[in-house]
Order: sequence, then structure tokens, then C-alpha cells
Amino acid sequence: MSPAVCAECEPAFAFTPYNELHYAHYHLCKLKAVHHGTDSDTKEEDSESKEAAKLGKLHFTLDYNFTDSALVVGVVEAEGLAAMDMSGTSDPYVKVYLLPDKKKKFETKVHRKTLDPTFNEHFTFKVPYAELGGKTLVMTVYDFDRFSKHDAIGDVRMQMNKVDFSYLTDEWRDLQKAEKEEHERLGDICLSLRYVPTAGKLTVVVLEAKNLKKMDVGGLSDPYVKIHLMQNGKRQKKKKTTIKKNTLNPYYNESFSFEVPSEQIQKVQVVVTVLDYDKIGKNDAIGKVFIGLNSTGTEQRHWSDMLANPRRPIAQWHALKPEEDVDAELTKK
Repeated sequence: MSPAVCAECEPAFAFTPYNELHYAHYHLCKLKAVHHGTDSDTKEEDSESKEAAKLGKLHFTLDYNFTDSALVVGVVEAEGLAAMDMSGTSDPYVKVYLLPDKKKKFETKVHRKTLDPTFNEHFTFKVPYAELGGKTLVMTVYDFDRFSKHDAIGDVRMQMNKVDFSYLTDEWRDLQKAEKEEHERLGDICLSLRYVPTAGKLTVVVLEAKNLKKMDVGGLSDPYVKIHLMQNGKRQKKKKTTIKKNTLNPYYNESFSFEVPSEQIQKVQVVVTVLDYDKIGKNDAIGKVFIGLNSTGTEQRHWSDMLANPRRPIAQWHALKPEEDVDAELTKK
């Protein structure tokens, strides 16, 4: 039996099957229905048994470069991870950051359908050695999910004052139940990407956003979305959605097309900013995300999936990040 989809897009899809907007939203809702109608129920029933089960283990390295005042964290591999998907597998990636500041967060690439992923990725934190002892390294293994919140499989926490940096640390640790990550939520945005190589056409559909940060005194926002196509650090094209009044969960379903020749598609970036419209003052950025060249983690996965499926719309939710963090990432070579 096919899953129920929202009343809004089912009839639209039936009458205009080739309409890009309706197709993308239909595809999204259909998968939402599958996920929420079956997966969430299963997760509730299995939560107790999963907690008792082994979560898996993580292989990592730690080294301190005294010349550069930098902590180098190597995420090598994981083994025997808990299966978080109904198919009996997971799509794992690792998020790495330091407490208490969490100014810089890194993510590995997502590995599809495996409980024994090999990452072999290294991340560098600039930290003076005198300050390192007061910090805790957190490496959390997540199960990637395109249409809902990513589940934490487990984490490894290392107090830096207990590590001997006179030599390279290379070890395995069992994953522990992950503590909730404390951070300010800016909201999430759902985007559909489609690329047609023969036509050199990149289409970005801004579908919807949810749980946006309150920016106005009344506890709501007037959000709109701005999209920049960038190459070599320069803005090539700019587009923006309509403004949605007094809402933290705006629905857009607005499509934007960019001409990008196939020989250039690997060199561009799509920068998406959600802003709060202000009639009088400056429009404040609620949050930002970028996809394409030099993107990491789940953003990189979305771009890769789009390129691997030409002519097909690929929809995915993205967590918004602080504007200054994304701008810093964009300036990296």
C-alpha cells in the first residue's frame, strides 16, 4: 500500500506530473510519510532494546603540533555501529568539536549503508597549549537521514588534561550514549536540487523552513530566503523568495534556475541565507548554509547525490548555521 501524502501536493502531482515544484514536494512528502508512519513507531518500540545494545566503537588519533599550536584529530574508522535504519544498517558520519566553546565544528563525509565505515579524515583546532587542558574533545557518530533529524548513535569524549601529548595517541574507544548537544537552534530549511548537464541548468527549489529562530519582539519573524550562486569567491547570480509574514515555519515552494555549464558545476557554490525582513532597519540573517565546492558533511552529501542523479530533483533538510561560521568556511581556499 502506498503511503499517504499531503493533500496539497497529491492532486497537484496527479494533474501536473512533470511540474518540478510539485514533483519535488510530492517526493518529499511521500518520504516523510514513509518515515513518520513506520520508522518513528519502530524507533519508539525499539528504544529500550537499542539502549541496552552495543553502540559500536570508534578508532581515532590525537596529536598536538607545538610549532603551530594546533590539536590534530584523526577520525580513522568505526566498527560494529548500532543499526539505526529499518534496513538493518546506518549512514554514519562523525561530528567533531571541543567543549566548552564549540566555536569550530567539523563533520566527516557521510558513508552509505554501513556499520563499519572507514573515514581517514583529519581536523585541526588552533588552541594554545596552555588552554588545551581545560577542554573536552567530543566525537559524535550520527546516522544521516535526508528527511528528519539525524540520530546520534553514540559519542566518545576525551578530557584533554588526561592526554599525554608527548606522543601520538592512536586508540579505539567504545561509543557511549550521546548527550544532547547544547546549542542555539536557528532552524532548518528544505531544499531541492536538480542539475541537467546537457542543458547546463541548475535548479534550486526552496520548499520550506521550520523552527526558525524568533527575531521580532512579537515572537515571530517575517522570513525570506536569498540564494547566491558563487564561483571563485565572487557572487555570480542572486535570487530571493517572497516574504512570509509572521511565521517561524514558512512554506515557499519557489523555484530558481541558474545557467551552469557542465565543466563549471564542480567549481560553484550555492549559498542559501534565511533572513528576517524588517521594514525600517537592516534585514537580519537568521541562519545560512552552503552547498557545492568545499562543502562538508550533509551539505556535501546533498551536492554529491544531485550530481550522481542528473535530471532528478533531490530534496533534503539542512540545519541552518550562524552567518559568520558559514562566511568563514566560504573564505577558505
